[in-house]
Amino acid sequence: MTDDTATPRTDEEVAPLRHTGHLIRRAQQVHHAVWTRDVSTEVSSVQYAALAVLDRRPGASQADLGAELSLDRSTIADLVSRMIRNGLIVRAQDAADRRRKVLTLTDAGRATYAELVPRVDAIEPIVTGGLSAAERAEFRRLLRTVLAHAEGEGLTA
Repeated sequence: MTDDTATPRTDEEVAPLRHTGHLIRRAQQVHHAVWTRDVSTEVSSVQYAALAVLDRRPGASQADLGAELSLDRSTIADLVSRMIRNGLIVRAQDAADRRRKVLTLTDAGRATYAELVPRVDAIEPIVTGGLSAAERAEFRRLLRTVLAHAEGEGLTA
């Protein structure tokens, strides 16, 4: 039987700091705090990601957008509805396939995205505080590897 009250040798041995999930949750809290302080209180980071995808892929379907953002059908439906209400995107029938609905940025959506890009870029060193540019790139690479593995295991939307 182990004695959890014994003095640990390093932070990595202390629960919950030794658990990756806890650290990811705390990092997300930091990201959210910095986002609302420095980027936007009106547009969430998920909405920003949707703007970025639709800027790159105008006319993507709601299903395409959900797949790219790894959001389930219900979540992407709510996100799209909210963004339409806020005047950031429009949904229209695809001219080539009348069963398909396509999403595009409105002028306000394009302007909002353009305004937010430099703010989002500026918070990157804050969110990854203490890491060099090379370490940030490696950190993102490692996170993409973890996420790709999770997707392969069927653990994403």
